[in-house]
Amino acid sequence: MDDSVLDDLRSLDGIIFDCDGVLIDVTKSYDLTIKKTTEYVLEKFSQITDSIEIDSKIIDGFKSTGGFNDEVDVTYASILSIVSAKKLNKKQDQFIFDTISNADSSGILSVEKYLEGLVDISEIKNKLSYPGTHHENPLYQIFDQIFYGPELYNKLFKRQSKFSEPGLIKNDIVLVNHSLIEKLEKKFVSKISLVTGRGKESVKYSLKKLLEKFDLINSAFLEDEPREMAKPNPESLIRSIKGMNINHCIYVGDSMEDFIMAKGATAQGHKTTFCGIIGTSKNPQKKLELFQRNGATLVLESINSLPNILNLD
Repeated sequence: MDDSVLDDLRSLDGIIFDCDGVLIDVTKSYDLTIKKTTEYVLEKFSQITDSIEIDSKIIDGFKSTGGFNDEVDVTYASILSIVSAKKLNKKQDQFIFDTISNADSSGILSVEKYLEGLVDISEIKNKLSYPGTHHENPLYQIFDQIFYGPELYNKLFKRQSKFSEPGLIKNDIVLVNHSLIEKLEKKFVSKISLVTGRGKESVKYSLKKLLEKFDLINSAFLEDEPREMAKPNPESLIRSIKGMNINHCIYVGDSMEDFIMAKGATAQGHKTTFCGIIGTSKNPQKKLELFQRNGATLVLESINSLPNILNLD
């Protein structure tokens, strides 16, 4: 790492975290929910029973464009791509990567535009009516029921789930611990918060008592906010920075949306150093290259390296 980067880190006075892929490994929870929801919807809505598996390469592919922070957006784009491939009699795996290469930071809008230039997807679009709201939209409902499981889904949405299996949220692997937070508190005191795409109850379910270690008043749980606030919109990050009166923030994330958001905050006069986490990716080397190619100067394997980089050990 460049000495000038290390020198710059000395002026940091606040730290803000993304959650998924940073504080929690979601490869067996959210990623598996994308796969299962895609299969279920394709079979139920389009009678497609031989869809390819939505694996980490596809998920990372969509996310690398900077427009797919919401896992349900990835699910929707995957469904549209496979329906289109079937209609065009194309190989699903090859076609979905063609779609990814034509996607950009406008997310599902870029996918819809690309596919609509090739084939009529109005039927599946009308059936899914996405995005809509978590309470009303059929795709969100299916995804949330599979992810949260019957008990938590009922608690969050006051509705019965049509699925009886345990929620895949149970597969979340918590990576953050009290020891790490205590080390960070030496430098940042109480200026430690979250800006995450998850809802607050979902984060609370997995982090439990650890959530109390963060400044929740100045955190943002974007699933609970209007869609236009979603990453990479820097507004929520700027709100958190202002709320904690941070002069130089470090934002710890694992995606291009996180990186773009941090750059956006800096561009608006709120100095933010992005720290990319790559260890939770199925292909850390590829994630490293993606960040470096886009100009990220601080990339770590794990949040556990933060105390060393920040001279807190």
